[in-house]
Amino acid sequence: MGRFGPPPVSRKSFSLLPVSMRSCGTALASTHLPSSESTQPPFACDSSNPQTISYPFCQTTLPISQRAQDLVSRLTLDEKATQLVDSAASIPRLSVPAYEWWSEALHGVSRHGRGVHFAGTVRSATSFPQIILTASAFDDNLWFRIAQAIGREARGVYNEGQATGMTFWAPNINIFRDPRWGRGQETPGEDPLVSGRYAVSYVRGIQGDSFEGGQLKDGHLQASACCKHFTAYDLDNWNGIDRFRFNAIVTKQDLADTYQPPFRSCVEKGRASGIMCAYNQVNGVPNCADYDLLSNTARGLWGFQGYITSDCDAVQVIHDNQGYAKSPEDAVADVLKAGMDIDCGSYLKNYTKSAVEQQKLLVSDIDRALQNLFSVRMRLGLFNGNPTTLLFGNITANNVCTQDHQSLALEAARNGIVLLKNLNKLLPLQKAKTPSLAIIGPNANAYETLLGNYEGPPCKKTSALQAFQGYVQNTVYQSGCDNVSCGSADIGKAVEIAKGAEYVVLVMGLDQSQEREYRDRDDLLLPGMQQSLIQSVAKVAKNPVVLVLFCGGPVDVTFAKEDPKVGSMVWAGYPGEAGGVALAQIIFGDHNPGGKLPITWYPNDFVKVPMTDMRMRPDQSSGYPGRTYRFYNGKKVFEFGYGLSYTTFTYNFVSVSQKKLHLNQLSTTAKVVQDSNSVHYLSVSDLGSENCEKAKYSAVVGVKNEGEMDGKHPVLVFIGRENARKGSPVKQLVGFHSVRLKAGERAEVEFELKPCEHFSRANEDGLMVIEEGNHYLLVGEEKYTIAVEV
Repeated sequence: MGRFGPPPVSRKSFSLLPVSMRSCGTALASTHLPSSESTQPPFACDSSNPQTISYPFCQTTLPISQRAQDLVSRLTLDEKATQLVDSAASIPRLSVPAYEWWSEALHGVSRHGRGVHFAGTVRSATSFPQIILTASAFDDNLWFRIAQAIGREARGVYNEGQATGMTFWAPNINIFRDPRWGRGQETPGEDPLVSGRYAVSYVRGIQGDSFEGGQLKDGHLQASACCKHFTAYDLDNWNGIDRFRFNAIVTKQDLADTYQPPFRSCVEKGRASGIMCAYNQVNGVPNCADYDLLSNTARGLWGFQGYITSDCDAVQVIHDNQGYAKSPEDAVADVLKAGMDIDCGSYLKNYTKSAVEQQKLLVSDIDRALQNLFSVRMRLGLFNGNPTTLLFGNITANNVCTQDHQSLALEAARNGIVLLKNLNKLLPLQKAKTPSLAIIGPNANAYETLLGNYEGPPCKKTSALQAFQGYVQNTVYQSGCDNVSCGSADIGKAVEIAKGAEYVVLVMGLDQSQEREYRDRDDLLLPGMQQSLIQSVAKVAKNPVVLVLFCGGPVDVTFAKEDPKVGSMVWAGYPGEAGGVALAQIIFGDHNPGGKLPITWYPNDFVKVPMTDMRMRPDQSSGYPGRTYRFYNGKKVFEFGYGLSYTTFTYNFVSVSQKKLHLNQLSTTAKVVQDSNSVHYLSVSDLGSENCEKAKYSAVVGVKNEGEMDGKHPVLVFIGRENARKGSPVKQLVGFHSVRLKAGERAEVEFELKPCEHFSRANEDGLMVIEEGNHYLLVGEEKYTIAVEV
């Protein structure tokens, strides 16, 4: 998302700056403060106002669609234009207050965006781990509970009068396709299934739905979620190419099985009330001007009901940067006709009226957009009178930064942190046998690093250093580097304190100066002199050192992986306000780590691959290696799904209800056909949803904790194919479930297998097909063969 150029800029000054200086929800945007503090949230249809209470749009007994239609019908063209932008103006004659559509809640209610401020009763909000780390828990119930907490805190801020909007532009569910992408930290990783399930959990939680879904009361929303960035958006600024001008060339095959599935899940299962269309073009068409994408696919095929916003200034980009539209009026007409509803920016406010006057746009196109916008505001209860007396009205400042929410932030950090290496069981350290501890590294005492981007002011501020000091009184600290860039390192001092300590923990990695919105990385190495610092300290330390990495994207730490003097490695992502405490608890064994990597960690050689190449599948003729664990055929530093524990878990397949799948028995009407290679297949679309539903069956996996320590463990089930055809995934995640097992305890986990989803692949035309051949289920090292036959 946007408004994120290099320096922060005010909205008023933007017209003098290039579009690249601006981008929605930017982590550099200044906190929006109202002219005076309010103790009452803005709302329409005040029961004490006889001027408006009689209007049909204020009648709560009428359907929302009818109420929204009535309101739109009362607006002049000039008034309509003022409602098509993120800072929607008030309509005084109808007592409709101003509304700000742009608020952020990626991993907690954020200070970025214009809809929320922290200058009042509420001064902070719970800061959960950045999403890439939350995803590594592989626990959608945890994801749901986090989103629930965020939704309650968002409503609490609104009810305290510290917000002018309840539409939050999250989650970011783009596929983390390239390890250099600065915004990969905001996503659930590289797998479409994980991203889709995360989207569903987040949307249901923040909007006030149940974990299973379908429980929103009359469609009313606690807060509104917005799935972004639609679609195939995962490049910000690389090698002189930026997201504003980038034309992503994407095959139908990759769209079908990689880029689109998370958004489909977000809409169909999560029932998100918002979508954000991305800056970039896909195959020559700007996302926000793509009728097939917005209207045919999202609204038509998937049944989306809600509003579609541009990323910030994406409409202006269509004219100014891409040259796709010949005039501002053409850009406005293109996006509204395509199905977009609101412009984060000013183009629609400035040029909608002239587009109508030039007969490039119909008023009915504007009305359609406004109907969607006012419907969402009504679903939020903002046209029902004072919201503090209605559904969700009992949520107050007392529901923000609660102990339960802060405990949940700690739980999320502990369950996400990944143990990458533990030579000779160096970890956990024993407090009684650790008389002295040296903490070295530029990230050790920087609590801001823990938060990641799109952060809010946290409830508590505890650095990793402070948390370690709570375990070992004799703790000495040396930053080692001038900052994370580590252009200058005081290796001598670091070596001296390392020599004098029983154990050394090096806290290294990246921060927002290295990776963020509008900053993609040039390489996958630790910055500056960090590697030299690590190796110098490890060489002289009494015991093998512990290396902690704070980062969103992967780093090539092959040197540390192979160095026996680096005894343990821990990836801590950006773990949120409780991340320092969580890390210390894991290092000293008060928590058993169980997180698993949601991304492949590539060697630095991968940077030879252009970021602009959107292909997921490898190309042997050109040496293109492919992307993500599903298709990449090169060397890896660490694999997707990798993660160690202080105990050992074993698996076995207890039962699989079907060993064979017969294509000709899946439907009485769909025909089994042969392709040019004489391979029989069935089209999933020909089978239909009813037959697909009937075809589902189960697999039961046994998992046992063979060690001596209790632990939480994600069980990941993949499906692969013997003699896989060109274009088929190497393997693909089909299910995951997190279990808590005491030492020696065993449990059985049932997974639902869906042949139409799990046994299908996308062909070159983007058609999902189930083909004959031997498939196998894979959990750990255990395999179970399932034959697909005619």
